[in-house]
Amino acid sequence: MMDSKKLQHGQWSSSFAFIMAATGSAVGLGNIWKFPYIAGENGGGAFVIVYLLCVGLIGIPIMMAEIMMGRRGKQNPVDALKALAGEAGADKSWHYLGWTGVVAGFLILSYYSVIAGWASAYAVKAFIGSFSGAGSVEIKELFDNFIASPVQLIFWHTLFMLATMLIVARGINEGMEKALRFLMPGLFIILILLVAYAMTTASYEQGIAFLFTPDFSKLTGNSILTAMGQAFFTLSLGMGAIMVYGSYLPSEVSIAKTAFLIAGADTVVALLAGVAIFPIVFANGLEPASGPSLIFQTLPIAFGAMSGGWLFGVLFFVMLVFAALSSSISLIEPAVAWLVENRRISRESACIWAGLAAWLLGFASIFSFNVWSELKIFDRTIFHLLDYLTANLMLPVGGFFIAVFAGWVMKRQHSEQELNLAVKQSYSIWIFLVCYVAPGAVFLVFLHVVGVL
Repeated sequence: MMDSKKLQHGQWSSSFAFIMAATGSAVGLGNIWKFPYIAGENGGGAFVIVYLLCVGLIGIPIMMAEIMMGRRGKQNPVDALKALAGEAGADKSWHYLGWTGVVAGFLILSYYSVIAGWASAYAVKAFIGSFSGAGSVEIKELFDNFIASPVQLIFWHTLFMLATMLIVARGINEGMEKALRFLMPGLFIILILLVAYAMTTASYEQGIAFLFTPDFSKLTGNSILTAMGQAFFTLSLGMGAIMVYGSYLPSEVSIAKTAFLIAGADTVVALLAGVAIFPIVFANGLEPASGPSLIFQTLPIAFGAMSGGWLFGVLFFVMLVFAALSSSISLIEPAVAWLVENRRISRESACIWAGLAAWLLGFASIFSFNVWSELKIFDRTIFHLLDYLTANLMLPVGGFFIAVFAGWVMKRQHSEQELNLAVKQSYSIWIFLVCYVAPGAVFLVFLHVVGVL
């Protein structure tokens, strides 16, 4: 379908390039910043088990569906859904599902860039020795003063957004692909070094026990929703990124193999981040359920006190910036692709308009930490509202309808042809998961959260 798409955007040079790109989209702040603190807030091991089940039974089938829909549609998510609905003889209002993904990715980028700005600032702070010898009081004061300053947050938010825009403006091969070939191996190397250090700490076994020993008494309905939302967030599902990346995927590449590789790499990074972080947290008597500030208020104390802390502090926050960049370029890409295809403007102009809009919206999250900190909507600050709205509501709802569309609306011969699974029974398993298990699980979790079940 619609091969002219290649002329406007190009395509990945190889399956390896696509795997690096999609893994880069999946591996980001969700793994290294968010996963450890929400695992800490929800009891550790039990949460990890629920999260892994969500990845396997919901995440992978929906990821296969998104890649398949993107490659068959060969357009941005909005127009791909419109074209696929037309091909299936369905109502073309399905294109609103594409808009849901584009908007969700855009909203996430607006606050994601703010947190990535924190990581960028802390990489510099670690490099100049701001954590050396600092205790909990000094580190808390450093963090409080930092987030209380709109000027500082705007500066780092701006710097990170500019880096994202510059990479994406250069296109698929010259910008995104080249950057990811450097960012992803660098991230894995730094993470392995940090895990190796964690293994030398006295609290390594305590950290491992916390992460992998389940205590189901600490699980609530909201914990399950959080685990499901985290699976969608960290795999970049329901936000248009995987679908638009799939539109650049050559036809000979196996969708199933790449989906399993991407989900596997993403899960390994999340678990390794926990293995690296929790032993350091426990070794220094810190609190694993510290919330979003976990790695900014607790880990610097550890880096300031431990042997080699300067080096590991710099490595950790540089890794965080790498992870954030690899994801941010996928968050802006659906909006850029839509602008290029529908407004007939250059890729550079599309990056400027999309980046500028996300940058401006990011101010709302920045101010929610200082001048608007007292402003609450549904008992949440703007930052926390955006995070909850996107990760726990928009992404699972988007994933639900992607599963419905792929399993119930698309013609079976089209999805089977696009997936091209070597073993015929594999397609039957995928259809069962995407038709019944994935949407059913999302629906039941929502019923439980709203008190129906």
